[in-house]
Amino acid sequence: MSLLPEGHAPVAAPKIGVLIVNLGTPDAPTPGAVRRYLGEFLSDRRVVEIPPIAWQPILRGIILNVRPRKSAHAYAQVWSEEGSPLAAITARQAAALQARFGGRAIVDHAMRYGKPAIGDRIAALQAAGCDRILIAPLYPQYCAATTATANDAAFAALAKMRWQPAIRTLPPYFDRPAYIDALAASVRDGLAALHGEPDAILASFHGMPARTLDLGDPYHCHCRKTARLLGDALGRELHVSFQSRFGRARWLEPSTEAMLDRLAGEGVRRLVVIAPGFSADCLETLEELAIRGRDRFLAAGGESFAYLPCLNDGAPGMAMLETLIGDELGGWIDHH
Repeated sequence: MSLLPEGHAPVAAPKIGVLIVNLGTPDAPTPGAVRRYLGEFLSDRRVVEIPPIAWQPILRGIILNVRPRKSAHAYAQVWSEEGSPLAAITARQAAALQARFGGRAIVDHAMRYGKPAIGDRIAALQAAGCDRILIAPLYPQYCAATTATANDAAFAALAKMRWQPAIRTLPPYFDRPAYIDALAASVRDGLAALHGEPDAILASFHGMPARTLDLGDPYHCHCRKTARLLGDALGRELHVSFQSRFGRARWLEPSTEAMLDRLAGEGVRRLVVIAPGFSADCLETLEELAIRGRDRFLAAGGESFAYLPCLNDGAPGMAMLETLIGDELGGWIDHH
Protein backbone atom coordinates (compact mmCIF):
# COMPACT_ATOMS: atom_id res chain seq x y z
CA MET A 1 0.00 0.00 0.00
CA SER A 2 1.41 3.41 -0.99
CA LEU A 3 1.94 6.06 1.67
CA LEU A 4 1.99 8.79 -0.99
CA PRO A 5 -1.03 11.02 -1.63
CA GLU A 6 -3.11 10.11 -4.63
CA GLY A 7 -1.65 11.50 -7.85
CA HIS A 8 1.81 12.07 -6.29
CA ALA A 9 4.77 11.53 -8.59
CA PRO A 10 6.60 8.25 -7.89
CA VAL A 11 9.46 8.56 -5.39
CA ALA A 12 12.54 6.36 -5.74
CA ALA A 13 13.95 4.73 -2.61
CA PRO A 14 16.97 6.81 -1.51
CA LYS A 15 20.29 5.45 -2.72
CA ILE A 16 23.98 5.99 -1.90
CA GLY A 17 26.28 7.30 -4.63
CA VAL A 18 30.07 7.03 -4.98
CA LEU A 19 31.83 9.26 -7.50
CA ILE A 20 35.47 8.39 -8.10
CA VAL A 21 37.41 11.30 -9.60
CA ASN A 22 40.71 11.52 -11.42
CA LEU A 23 42.54 14.32 -13.20
CA GLY A 24 41.32 14.10 -16.77
CA THR A 25 42.55 13.70 -20.30
CA PRO A 26 42.10 15.16 -23.77
CA ASP A 27 39.36 13.58 -25.91
CA ALA A 28 41.89 12.68 -28.60
CA PRO A 29 45.69 12.69 -29.12
CA THR A 30 45.45 15.76 -31.38
CA PRO A 31 46.79 19.31 -30.89
CA GLY A 32 43.24 20.74 -30.87
CA ALA A 33 41.95 18.36 -28.20
CA VAL A 34 45.11 18.83 -26.11
CA ARG A 35 44.80 22.62 -26.42
CA ARG A 36 41.23 22.52 -25.06
CA TYR A 37 42.24 20.24 -22.20
CA LEU A 38 45.36 22.24 -21.24
CA GLY A 39 43.40 25.48 -21.45
CA GLU A 40 41.01 24.22 -18.77
CA PHE A 41 43.70 22.52 -16.67
CA LEU A 42 46.20 25.39 -16.66
CA SER A 43 43.50 28.00 -16.00
CA ASP A 44 42.67 26.40 -12.64
CA ARG A 45 43.83 28.78 -9.90
CA ARG A 46 44.64 25.78 -7.71
CA VAL A 47 47.04 24.44 -10.37
CA VAL A 48 48.77 27.68 -11.38
CA GLU A 49 48.81 30.11 -8.46
CA ILE A 50 49.85 33.13 -10.51
CA PRO A 51 47.30 35.97 -10.76
CA PRO A 52 45.31 35.50 -14.01
CA ILE A 53 46.16 39.03 -15.21
CA ALA A 54 49.82 37.94 -15.37
CA TRP A 55 49.32 34.26 -16.24
CA GLN A 56 46.60 34.24 -18.91
CA PRO A 57 48.62 36.21 -21.53
CA ILE A 58 51.48 33.71 -21.09
CA LEU A 59 49.09 30.76 -21.26
CA ARG A 60 47.13 32.03 -24.29
CA GLY A 61 50.01 33.74 -26.05
CA ILE A 62 52.77 31.17 -25.69
CA ILE A 63 51.98 27.88 -23.94
CA LEU A 64 48.76 26.96 -25.77
CA ASN A 65 50.46 27.73 -29.08
CA VAL A 66 53.58 25.64 -28.39
CA ARG A 67 52.80 22.83 -25.96
CA PRO A 68 49.73 21.09 -27.52
CA ARG A 69 51.63 19.72 -30.53
CA LYS A 70 54.38 18.27 -28.31
CA SER A 71 51.87 16.87 -25.81
CA ALA A 72 49.71 15.39 -28.60
CA HIS A 73 52.75 13.48 -29.87
CA ALA A 74 53.31 12.12 -26.35
CA TYR A 75 49.64 11.12 -25.97
CA ALA A 76 49.72 9.38 -29.36
CA GLN A 77 52.43 7.04 -28.04
CA VAL A 78 50.23 5.73 -25.21
CA TRP A 79 46.74 6.02 -26.76
CA SER A 80 44.93 2.68 -27.10
CA GLU A 81 41.83 1.35 -28.84
CA GLU A 82 39.95 2.23 -25.63
CA GLY A 83 41.26 5.79 -25.91
CA SER A 84 43.28 7.54 -23.24
CA PRO A 85 44.74 5.04 -20.72
CA LEU A 86 43.63 7.17 -17.77
CA ALA A 87 40.04 7.40 -19.06
CA ALA A 88 39.84 3.68 -19.84
CA ILE A 89 41.34 2.56 -16.52
CA THR A 90 39.17 4.93 -14.44
CA ALA A 91 36.03 3.60 -16.16
CA ARG A 92 37.16 0.03 -15.40
CA GLN A 93 37.85 0.98 -11.77
CA ALA A 94 34.29 2.31 -11.43
CA ALA A 95 32.86 -0.88 -12.97
CA ALA A 96 34.98 -3.07 -10.66
CA LEU A 97 33.88 -1.08 -7.59
CA GLN A 98 30.24 -1.31 -8.70
CA ALA A 99 30.59 -5.09 -8.85
CA ARG A 100 32.06 -5.11 -5.33
CA PHE A 101 29.41 -2.84 -3.78
CA GLY A 102 26.52 -4.40 -5.68
CA GLY A 103 23.18 -2.93 -4.66
CA ARG A 104 24.59 -1.07 -1.65
CA ALA A 105 25.78 1.91 -3.73
CA ILE A 106 25.78 3.34 -7.24
CA VAL A 107 29.37 3.90 -8.41
CA ASP A 108 30.20 6.40 -11.16
CA HIS A 109 33.34 8.17 -12.32
CA ALA A 110 34.27 11.68 -13.42
CA MET A 111 37.28 13.76 -14.41
CA ARG A 112 38.27 17.13 -12.98
CA TYR A 113 39.16 18.42 -16.45
CA GLY A 114 37.43 17.28 -19.63
CA LYS A 115 34.74 14.61 -19.62
CA PRO A 116 32.85 13.09 -17.92
CA ALA A 117 32.48 16.29 -15.90
CA ILE A 118 32.05 16.17 -12.11
CA GLY A 119 28.90 18.33 -12.10
CA ASP A 120 27.25 16.20 -14.79
CA ARG A 121 27.89 12.97 -12.89
CA ILE A 122 26.66 14.40 -9.57
CA ALA A 123 23.45 15.37 -11.37
CA ALA A 124 23.20 11.86 -12.86
CA LEU A 125 23.67 10.23 -9.45
CA GLN A 126 20.98 12.48 -7.97
CA ALA A 127 18.64 11.67 -10.86
CA ALA A 128 19.24 7.97 -10.11
CA GLY A 129 17.92 8.57 -6.58
CA CYS A 130 21.15 9.20 -4.63
CA ASP A 131 20.52 11.54 -1.70
CA ARG A 132 23.98 10.87 -0.21
CA ILE A 133 27.13 10.95 -2.33
CA LEU A 134 30.77 10.25 -1.49
CA ILE A 135 33.17 12.23 -3.68
CA ALA A 136 36.33 10.10 -3.92
CA PRO A 137 39.33 11.84 -5.51
CA LEU A 138 41.76 9.00 -6.29
CA TYR A 139 44.84 10.86 -5.07
CA PRO A 140 46.59 8.93 -2.28
CA GLN A 141 48.60 12.00 -1.21
CA TYR A 142 46.68 15.24 -0.58
CA CYS A 143 47.57 18.22 -2.73
CA ALA A 144 45.62 21.44 -3.21
CA ALA A 145 46.20 21.17 -6.97
CA THR A 146 44.62 17.69 -7.15
CA THR A 147 42.45 16.64 -4.19
CA ALA A 148 41.19 20.12 -3.33
CA THR A 149 40.34 21.19 -6.85
CA ALA A 150 38.35 17.97 -7.42
CA ASN A 151 36.34 18.74 -4.29
CA ASP A 152 36.04 22.40 -5.34
CA ALA A 153 34.40 21.32 -8.60
CA ALA A 154 31.94 19.12 -6.70
CA PHE A 155 31.06 21.95 -4.31
CA ALA A 156 30.66 24.38 -7.22
CA ALA A 157 28.13 21.99 -8.76
CA LEU A 158 26.28 21.74 -5.44
CA ALA A 159 26.15 25.53 -5.20
CA LYS A 160 23.85 25.56 -8.24
CA MET A 161 21.48 22.85 -6.97
CA ARG A 162 18.23 23.65 -5.23
CA TRP A 163 18.01 20.21 -3.62
CA GLN A 164 21.49 19.12 -2.64
CA PRO A 165 22.46 15.58 -1.75
CA ALA A 166 24.44 15.09 1.46
CA ILE A 167 28.15 14.95 0.64
CA ARG A 168 31.23 13.28 2.05
CA THR A 169 34.75 13.35 0.59
CA LEU A 170 37.40 10.62 0.64
CA PRO A 171 40.41 11.72 2.72
CA PRO A 172 43.95 11.15 1.44
CA TYR A 173 45.10 7.59 2.09
CA PHE A 174 48.89 7.92 1.72
CA ASP A 175 49.64 6.05 4.96
CA ARG A 176 46.62 3.77 5.29
CA PRO A 177 47.69 0.15 5.86
CA ALA A 178 45.32 -1.09 3.14
CA TYR A 179 47.02 1.20 0.60
CA ILE A 180 50.59 0.35 1.66
CA ASP A 181 49.76 -3.38 1.67
CA ALA A 182 48.24 -3.17 -1.84
CA LEU A 183 51.28 -1.29 -3.15
CA ALA A 184 53.68 -3.75 -1.54
CA ALA A 185 51.81 -6.75 -2.99
CA SER A 186 51.79 -5.13 -6.43
CA VAL A 187 55.53 -4.31 -6.31
CA ARG A 188 56.40 -7.81 -5.08
CA ASP A 189 54.43 -9.33 -7.98
CA GLY A 190 56.18 -6.98 -10.41
CA LEU A 191 59.63 -7.82 -9.08
CA ALA A 192 58.91 -11.56 -9.17
CA ALA A 193 58.14 -11.29 -12.90
CA LEU A 194 61.52 -9.70 -13.65
CA HIS A 195 64.71 -11.56 -14.49
CA GLY A 196 67.03 -10.80 -11.61
CA GLU A 197 66.90 -8.44 -8.65
CA PRO A 198 67.17 -4.67 -9.29
CA ASP A 199 70.05 -2.66 -7.85
CA ALA A 200 67.62 0.08 -6.82
CA ILE A 201 63.91 1.01 -6.78
CA LEU A 202 62.91 4.59 -7.54
CA ALA A 203 59.52 5.92 -6.41
CA SER A 204 58.65 8.83 -8.70
CA PHE A 205 55.85 11.15 -7.57
CA HIS A 206 54.30 14.01 -9.54
CA GLY A 207 56.18 17.23 -8.83
CA MET A 208 54.83 20.48 -7.43
CA PRO A 209 56.37 23.95 -7.15
CA ALA A 210 58.53 24.12 -4.00
CA ARG A 211 56.58 27.12 -2.72
CA THR A 212 53.51 24.90 -2.20
CA LEU A 213 55.42 23.22 0.65
CA ASP A 214 56.30 26.61 2.15
CA LEU A 215 52.64 27.65 1.89
CA GLY A 216 51.50 24.67 3.94
CA ASP A 217 50.58 22.01 1.37
CA PRO A 218 51.24 18.57 2.98
CA TYR A 219 51.87 16.85 -0.36
CA HIS A 220 55.67 16.55 -0.06
CA CYS A 221 55.37 15.04 3.43
CA HIS A 222 52.67 12.62 2.29
CA CYS A 223 54.83 11.40 -0.62
CA ARG A 224 57.84 10.91 1.63
CA LYS A 225 55.78 8.97 4.18
CA THR A 226 54.27 6.71 1.51
CA ALA A 227 57.77 5.88 0.24
CA ARG A 228 59.08 5.24 3.77
CA LEU A 229 56.18 2.95 4.71
CA LEU A 230 56.35 1.11 1.38
CA GLY A 231 60.11 0.68 1.80
CA ASP A 232 59.52 -0.74 5.29
CA ALA A 233 56.92 -3.17 3.90
CA LEU A 234 59.29 -4.30 1.15
CA GLY A 235 62.29 -4.47 3.49
CA ARG A 236 64.42 -2.12 1.38
CA GLU A 237 65.00 1.61 1.05
CA LEU A 238 63.33 3.39 -1.86
CA HIS A 239 64.83 6.36 -3.68
CA VAL A 240 62.32 9.22 -4.07
CA SER A 241 62.01 11.80 -6.84
CA PHE A 242 59.50 14.23 -8.33
CA GLN A 243 58.65 14.35 -12.03
CA SER A 244 56.75 16.51 -14.56
CA ARG A 245 58.24 19.92 -13.79
CA PHE A 246 56.83 22.82 -15.70
CA GLY A 247 58.01 26.40 -16.06
CA ARG A 248 60.97 28.14 -14.45
CA ALA A 249 59.98 28.11 -10.79
CA ARG A 250 61.84 25.96 -8.27
CA TRP A 251 60.11 22.58 -7.87
CA LEU A 252 60.28 19.84 -5.25
CA GLU A 253 63.65 18.09 -5.30
CA PRO A 254 65.18 15.88 -6.47
CA SER A 255 63.80 15.78 -9.98
CA THR A 256 63.21 12.35 -11.53
CA GLU A 257 65.44 13.23 -14.49
CA ALA A 258 68.32 14.22 -12.21
CA MET A 259 67.81 11.09 -10.09
CA LEU A 260 67.92 8.80 -13.17
CA ASP A 261 71.24 10.39 -14.16
CA ARG A 262 72.59 10.21 -10.62
CA LEU A 263 71.70 6.55 -10.02
CA ALA A 264 73.28 5.52 -13.31
CA GLY A 265 76.38 7.58 -12.42
CA GLU A 266 76.60 5.88 -9.02
CA GLY A 267 76.77 2.45 -10.62
CA VAL A 268 73.13 1.37 -10.57
CA ARG A 269 72.76 -0.90 -13.60
CA ARG A 270 69.35 -2.48 -12.98
CA LEU A 271 66.62 -0.02 -12.01
CA VAL A 272 62.94 -0.49 -11.21
CA VAL A 273 60.67 2.58 -11.22
CA ILE A 274 57.26 2.80 -9.53
CA ALA A 275 54.73 5.65 -9.36
CA PRO A 276 52.88 5.34 -6.02
CA GLY A 277 51.27 8.77 -6.33
CA PHE A 278 49.13 7.73 -9.30
CA SER A 279 46.08 5.48 -8.88
CA ALA A 280 45.96 4.76 -12.62
CA ASP A 281 48.54 4.70 -15.38
CA CYS A 282 48.48 7.80 -17.57
CA LEU A 283 50.66 9.99 -19.78
CA GLU A 284 52.99 10.83 -16.87
CA THR A 285 53.70 7.16 -16.13
CA LEU A 286 53.46 5.46 -19.53
CA GLU A 287 55.23 8.09 -21.64
CA GLU A 288 57.27 10.19 -19.21
CA LEU A 289 58.58 7.32 -17.07
CA ALA A 290 58.28 4.09 -19.09
CA ILE A 291 59.48 5.61 -22.40
CA ARG A 292 61.47 8.80 -21.76
CA GLY A 293 62.69 7.71 -18.32
CA ARG A 294 63.98 4.44 -19.74
CA ASP A 295 65.78 6.24 -22.57
CA ARG A 296 67.40 8.65 -20.15
CA PHE A 297 68.57 5.98 -17.70
CA LEU A 298 70.02 3.77 -20.44
CA ALA A 299 71.72 6.76 -22.10
CA ALA A 300 73.30 7.63 -18.73
CA GLY A 301 74.88 4.18 -18.46
CA GLY A 302 72.14 1.98 -17.00
CA GLU A 303 71.66 -1.49 -18.45
CA SER A 304 68.16 -2.58 -17.38
CA PHE A 305 65.07 -0.46 -16.71
CA ALA A 306 61.63 -1.72 -15.66
CA TYR A 307 58.55 0.39 -14.95
CA LEU A 308 56.00 -1.40 -12.74
CA PRO A 309 52.36 -0.43 -13.43
CA CYS A 310 50.11 1.44 -11.01
CA LEU A 311 47.45 -0.42 -9.03
CA ASN A 312 44.94 0.39 -11.80
CA ASP A 313 41.90 -1.93 -11.75
CA GLY A 314 43.83 -4.99 -10.51
CA ALA A 315 42.46 -7.00 -7.59
CA PRO A 316 44.83 -5.63 -4.87
CA GLY A 317 44.02 -2.01 -5.73
CA MET A 318 40.29 -2.57 -6.06
CA ALA A 319 40.11 -4.46 -2.75
CA MET A 320 41.98 -1.55 -1.15
CA LEU A 321 39.55 1.03 -2.58
CA GLU A 322 36.56 -1.08 -1.53
CA THR A 323 37.93 -1.05 2.03
CA LEU A 324 38.70 2.69 2.13
CA ILE A 325 35.45 3.75 0.45
CA GLY A 326 33.46 1.31 2.57
CA ASP A 327 34.95 2.89 5.70
CA GLU A 328 33.89 6.36 4.54
CA LEU A 329 30.35 5.12 3.88
CA GLY A 330 30.02 4.01 7.51
CA GLY A 331 26.54 4.85 8.80
CA TRP A 332 25.27 5.12 5.24
CA ILE A 333 25.70 1.47 4.29
CA ASP A 334 26.40 -1.75 6.16
CA HIS A 335 30.07 -2.32 5.32
CA HIS A 336 30.47 -5.70 7.03
